[in-house]
Parts: sequence; C-alpha cells; structure tokens
Amino acid sequence: MTTTGHGAVGHHQGGCLCGGVRYEVRGPLRDVIACHCSQCRRTSGHFVAAAAASTADLHFICDVSLTWYASSAAAERGFCSTCGSNLFWRPTTPEAHTTSIMAGTLDVPTGLRVIRHIFVADKSDYYDIDDGLPQEAGW
Repeated sequence: MTTTGHGAVGHHQGGCLCGGVRYEVRGPLRDVIACHCSQCRRTSGHFVAAAAASTADLHFICDVSLTWYASSAAAERGFCSTCGSNLFWRPTTPEAHTTSIMAGTLDVPTGLRVIRHIFVADKSDYYDIDDGLPQEAGW
C-alpha cells in the first residue's frame, strides 16, 4: 500500500451505526481520497471519502451483519445488512492487497486528511469541489 500525505500509523477502530460490524486496523492508514464516481455516489448518497489499509491489517471485532456486494466485475463493497452503513470497498483481483475503509466509520481522532479527489468527471452537478486539493478526471 502506498501512503501519500500524512497518513495515520497505529491502531484504529471503527464500525457501523448499529454496532453489528466493528473492526480494527493494526497498521498504517492511507490518507483519505474522495471518490466522485457514479457507483460511490449511489452507494453513499453523495461522494465517498475513504482511507485504505492493507487487507492483512484489517481485523473484525464483530462482523455479524457484514455483507459483501459485488458492485462490479473487479470490486466488492462491504456494508452492514442491519443498518445499511457503507463500510468498505475492495478490489477482487488476486494481486490486490488493500481495502478501502469509509473514513466516516472510523472512530475519532483519525489523524487523517483528505489528499485528493478522483473521478471528478463523474461528479454530480449539485456541488462544487473548491478545496484546492488535486483533482483527477478518473483514477
């Protein structure tokens, strides 16, 4: 996993709204990337702000309601089947070793910062991106 920007090292925990999914990250977290693609918009209701960690560093304290949905041929999304919280995104290719973690599901303080925006060519028309951070049309 490549860490860009500040990142956060250490032990982090998080979970869904109802507590049916609780997790911990035992390693570094990549700073947050905001994704404006149509799939992220539809699963979150806006755009997704996600950190990322090595999949090997992601451990579940409770995953009784964790459900994985194959959102494309190349990726799946983890969510709570009880409260609907959008929690994870991960590629399904064999060489992939990272899991994106929805930043809002992490317990604070996170020590993270948003570092860039991706898929801005797909963003919706009701908001502007004017925070001065790098913007990429795609990935």
